[in-house]
Amino acid sequence: MRGLVTALRTLSILPAPGRDADRMAAALPWFPAVGALLGWLLLSAAWGLERIGLWEQGTAFFVLAAGVALTGAIHIDGVADCADGLGGGRDREKRLAIMKDSHVGVFGVTAVILLLLGKWVCLTRLFQTGGHLWLPTAWIVSRTAPVALAFYLPYARDKGTGADFVRGSRWPHLAAALALASLLIALGGGAAHLGAWIPALPMVFLWGYYTRRRLGGVTGDVLGAGVEMTETLILATGCLP
Repeated sequence: MRGLVTALRTLSILPAPGRDADRMAAALPWFPAVGALLGWLLLSAAWGLERIGLWEQGTAFFVLAAGVALTGAIHIDGVADCADGLGGGRDREKRLAIMKDSHVGVFGVTAVILLLLGKWVCLTRLFQTGGHLWLPTAWIVSRTAPVALAFYLPYARDKGTGADFVRGSRWPHLAAALALASLLIALGGGAAHLGAWIPALPMVFLWGYYTRRRLGGVTGDVLGAGVEMTETLILATGCLP
């Protein structure tokens, strides 16, 4: 259970009493559970806002803002850093140096704006069509994405915030995360929502392949950006007719 404590503290700002796991990688199998918790909290908020008569666009905005707040914008930061580094660096060392810089450039700002706009459009569509249950599904799948990235890719730096997760990752962590995620998806959205893996797995693989070639592996920013891109992809999948 200490792995769950670490997972909560890593992926959210929610209070988590108890001690962290001795090995950070022990938190990886719990990532889908944290995604489910946050996704269902946001879905409950959406249902509450709709009951008081808020229109779909407004509900989508508040749910989007609440999601950013619950995660401390940690994954959004990863999107900005990756966009700046991968868009502005001419070689591996320069890209990694830009990503480590606390300043945000035009690539990062543009990427964050487009990402949030895309998520808002998808959430609005889901709330208009009754596809609410795709919200927790997207959060579960997307929080499983970094587990897969940590397992099959090396860490690109000598040290960093995600190093212990990546270097300690083993196949049982990934297997447990995939099994738990699939169970939570089926319980919440039904067997049809298991189809979310169809677009998600290629997305994670291609993102990992791209960062391996451009950076030599993953970083904490790469893991965070993978979360955001996968979440947006699954929300968009739920909007399909």
